[in-house]
Formats: sequence, structure tokens, C-alpha cells
Amino acid sequence: MESHRTRVREALIRAALELTVERGWDGVRMADVGARAGVSRQTVYNEFGGREGLAEALAVSEVRRFAQRIRASLFGTGGDVRAAAYAAILLTLEEAARNPLVRAIVTSGRGGADELLPYLTTRSEIVLSEAGAVLTEWARVHLPSPAPATVALAVDSVIRLTVSHIMLPRDTSAGTAAALAEVFVRLLR
Repeated sequence: MESHRTRVREALIRAALELTVERGWDGVRMADVGARAGVSRQTVYNEFGGREGLAEALAVSEVRRFAQRIRASLFGTGGDVRAAAYAAILLTLEEAARNPLVRAIVTSGRGGADELLPYLTTRSEIVLSEAGAVLTEWARVHLPSPAPATVALAVDSVIRLTVSHIMLPRDTSAGTAAALAEVFVRLLR
């Protein structure tokens, strides 16, 4: 059974997400997050410590939710390396283009407040670990022959390249997904 604290935390994260989409991260105030979730400003501070803690919780929540969608996409393709990589990368790129939070993060790095940007760049451990775990799990099930170090290199490389293309797209999502799927296949050889 879900505890009261867990429900409050999830409501606060949801409120922060909604406010970020509406106003941009720089327009999100702890008091407004609390009001939107139906709790006091102090409750928000007690739960997250401050804006940085709230930003991290928001990033972690969104990345974990998205990693489960990637997992379903990967496992839905079976063991075809190129098809799995293409499907996962395409889903990632298309979702990043549609997702209002990702758009807020990316555009913040282009002249606005950039407090959330590090969660895709310099503080991207959560993206690397969550997405990496999903890809590694898929590879363990479907690719018994590559050495773990080879899989780790391929997984890390394709995630970093995908994030790079989210930040600075060069081609269509489909074109980028095809190119990065080819990179993934070649790295696994």
C-alpha cells in the first residue's frame, strides 16, 4: 500500500512538472508547487530540501518513467539488434521532441535558465544509468555472444549520441535513429 509520504511526493513532482511546462523552470516557486499539490511550501522544502532537490526528483521521475517505455519498445522487437536500437532511439527522439519537460530543458540551455539542463548533460548519471540498465538487460537476454565490456561500450556510446542529437538535432528523428542503430550494431561486432 502506498504511504501518505509517497503520495505527497508524487503529487509534488507532478505539480512541479505541470508548473515547469507552463512557466519554464525559472518560473517555478516552491510555494506554487506546494499550493498546486495542496500542501504547504514548508512541506515541499521538507521533502526535497530546495529547488535543486526538487529538480533532481523531477528529472529522476521522468527518466524512470521513460526508461520503462524504452524497455517495452526494446523487448517488443525481439532479438534483432538493428530493429531494437532503431525502435528505442526513434522513440527517444520523438518523445524528446514532443515532451514539454524535455523541450523546457533544451530551450533553457539556449538562453533561459539552465538549472535543469545538467540532467541531460553534465549531471546525466540518471539518464545513463536508467537507460543503460534497460539496454544492458535487453542485450543480456538477446545477445549472449558479445563480451560485457563490448555491450557496455555500445550502450554508453549510443545513449550519449542520442542525448547529443536531442540537444542539437541534425537530421529527422528517423534518419538519426537509423544512423545510430547502425553505430550500435557495429559497436557490438
